[in-house]
Amino acid sequence: MTENLTEALSLAGDSSEAVNLYLLLFIIALVPSFLVLTTSFTRTIIVLSFTRNALGTQQSPPNQVLLGLALFLSLFVMRPVYQEVNDEALQPMLSGEITREESFSRAEEPIKAFMLEQTRTTDLELFVELSNESFPDEPEDLSLFTVIPAFAISELRTAFTIGFLIFVPFLVIDIVVASILMSMGMFMLSPVMISLPFKLLLFVMVDGWYLVVESLVGSFY
Repeated sequence: MTENLTEALSLAGDSSEAVNLYLLLFIIALVPSFLVLTTSFTRTIIVLSFTRNALGTQQSPPNQVLLGLALFLSLFVMRPVYQEVNDEALQPMLSGEITREESFSRAEEPIKAFMLEQTRTTDLELFVELSNESFPDEPEDLSLFTVIPAFAISELRTAFTIGFLIFVPFLVIDIVVASILMSMGMFMLSPVMISLPFKLLLFVMVDGWYLVVESLVGSFY
């Protein structure tokens, strides 16, 4: 009987380790989506892409450069949030002071607070209505399943608004160049080819990347 009990405990231990392994793999698979939908990454990469398109430089800067810059800007913006998660949730769990469930609950609070600061109330109300729930007294009481999609569409709206403002001065240059070429009868000459050097000159003279990054990071504070 003792041997049977030992064998049962051994099987239970192996089963627990297998469950933990599957849980870890599941969390790792969700990391890219978590990075995109719960941080400043969405707004950052969209604005940087709009900037490149407004310049009309095709693949310069290349996608790898934009993705890398967006990633490190996101880490810079999210650093206070993740520092709080590390201090309040991760380190206490690793030292055995709190359980895994309590650690997840503590880690959720600063991340949710960051998202709620950037999310419009109308977007929150939309997903609360779609889930057939009533809006709580405090937005902090909403679940992540409601906050994350609301935060995502708010970030898309903000990113497209910033992208529009970036496009305007470059669009003016394109219109002026096209008008001059038409008035000179140069219909076969591409206005984009002629306006590109002027747009690059304007962007360099005003220190465009500095202004874009400053505006992006500042929009989260």
